[in-house]
Amino acid sequence: MNHEIFSGTHYNIGRQWGQKLAQRNVSLLSQIPFPLSEEAGNFASACLPVYQKFFPEILDEIQGVADGQDCSPEKLRTLLFSLYSIAPGANCSCFALSGKGQILLGRNSDFFSELKEQNMNVIYDVPAASQGFTANTTSFIQMEDGVNRLGLAVGLTSVLPRRIKPGMNAGLLLRFFLEKCRNVDDMLQSIAKIPISSSQTFTAADPSGRIALIECSSEHVSVSSTPLPQNFLCAVNSFHMSPMDSLQKAAAEEWSSERRYRTMRDSLIKGRVTDASSAQKLLSGKHGFLSQYPPSTGKDTVWSVVYDLANRKIYRAEGNPQRCPFRHDQRFPL
Repeated sequence: MNHEIFSGTHYNIGRQWGQKLAQRNVSLLSQIPFPLSEEAGNFASACLPVYQKFFPEILDEIQGVADGQDCSPEKLRTLLFSLYSIAPGANCSCFALSGKGQILLGRNSDFFSELKEQNMNVIYDVPAASQGFTANTTSFIQMEDGVNRLGLAVGLTSVLPRRIKPGMNAGLLLRFFLEKCRNVDDMLQSIAKIPISSSQTFTAADPSGRIALIECSSEHVSVSSTPLPQNFLCAVNSFHMSPMDSLQKAAAEEWSSERRYRTMRDSLIKGRVTDASSAQKLLSGKHGFLSQYPPSTGKDTVWSVVYDLANRKIYRAEGNPQRCPFRHDQRFPL
């Protein structure tokens, strides 16, 4: 897993990183594993006004990367804005638990093993209008799980969309939450206002003990949050709330999504997760299938993370947690 620390304005962060990659002879646009179609370009153009209204800083960062790479910002926007909507997303598992003195958010990032060398852990120190955060991603600029300075932790899972519309997508929405929201309530207020382009879930927790699961698409948003009948929430690559179950495209179970969901839910119902250590055991597949992809499939859990908000600690396995140990990351104090 690559590690980067960014500081400064969004434009300067983007430009410095783009230049750093260029000095290594790395061209972002040459590494795209799918074509940038005319459809994707038109869709990105339609999404642009949403980012201009709600998250203009991210456009500054994209422009900075483009200038650092000496490439087209329009093509970078096409890539980033079409992910999770037109292009496929990652396949992951996420849960949140609150109660008995514990506040935990855990997530496995499941993706293609051949691309694992590009995975990143980042720390952003941004201007006062935004919150500093640390996050993990299989891409760049957009994030897939993370926690900000105030202790708001969020993880996403992708869902195949039935329909798409111009808006913000999963990875950039999660980035927005980390930068712009102080707690779960702020996040719920934001998701009610921002047009959404893709289909996904967001699982969130904050140091107050508030947890929430948002299942959302371009067509509808459903929320489950504390107080709850149980002390946990979990999500995979499908919707489970009504009416969201009718707003997703049926997908082949190549990533064992429902099997992963049952493993998490059963373990949480039975009280097997009580602290950060037992959360790591769940994510490592000690209580059933969660990260045990056969190597021949080309799929793997490429990182696993536990945000222990009650104790202000982050634990991350930088690879499949069956084979890679969780380590306490002390570089980002909560």
